Amino acid sequence: MKIIVCIKQVPATSNVEIDPATGVLKREGAESKMNPYDLYALETALRLKEKAGGSVTTVTMGPPQAEAVIKESFILGADEGYVFSDRKFAGSDVLATAYTLAQGIRILGDFDLIICGKQTTDGDTAQVGPEVAEFLGIPHVTWVRAIREVTEGGIVVEQDLGTSFVTAELKFPALITVEKEIYQPRLPSYRRKLQTAGKQGKFFSFSDFADDDEEKYGLRGSATQVERIFPPEINQDRILWDGDAALVANKIYALLKGKNFI
Repeated sequence: MKIIVCIKQVPATSNVEIDPATGVLKREGAESKMNPYDLYALETALRLKEKAGGSVTTVTMGPPQAEAVIKESFILGADEGYVFSDRKFAGSDVLATAYTLAQGIRILGDFDLIICGKQTTDGDTAQVGPEVAEFLGIPHVTWVRAIREVTEGGIVVEQDLGTSFVTAELKFPALITVEKEIYQPRLPSYRRKLQTAGKQGKFFSFSDFADDDEEKYGLRGSATQVERIFPPEINQDRILWDGDAALVANKIYALLKGKNFI
């Protein structure tokens, strides 16, 4: 079973500068980490590998320093890792990001299953996974909370729709995005860290892709543009009141009424 996991390097802090001209995050020099939701995707892939055999390959799109999350995936148990990196990919929205990932995955050849975290902490759109599936022309299921069965030709999953659960069967090749409830991510292995210390991710650039239409990548390939973006104002003002519930409730009501909130 050949499994591909899409992972992403995201800011490790909310204090990130924004380029006022392009409206995108200034990632260079910012402290980064693997997107937390991707840890659940990677754990799912490793559990499937342990059960059904095969390999786990991680892929990411980003600047050269994004290789750090690929190396982290080796410590957790991934077999191979690839970075899709090129200046032409800079400024991608979810559509251009998904297209780039899909083109990069095509280079890797045949696969059975692609697994993504349900969303990223820097974008929170939850759109990239399904869009990758659409570009690759494969079936997909989002919000997967459990793997029910794995067969030679497909997989049975349980999907969380918020108010109900649905069991769905997909034929390979397919893509799923997973919820946090699916598995508890494992801790990094110190022994594996030593074993993979010299292992590096492999890089693909725009010139390696079969589709060389620059209008489909980066800012030029983005269907959406940020019109206005700004960091939230930091306000630590607070009011402390003592008294019984009725007294405090009256004070809250008076405050809100005075500010025309009610």
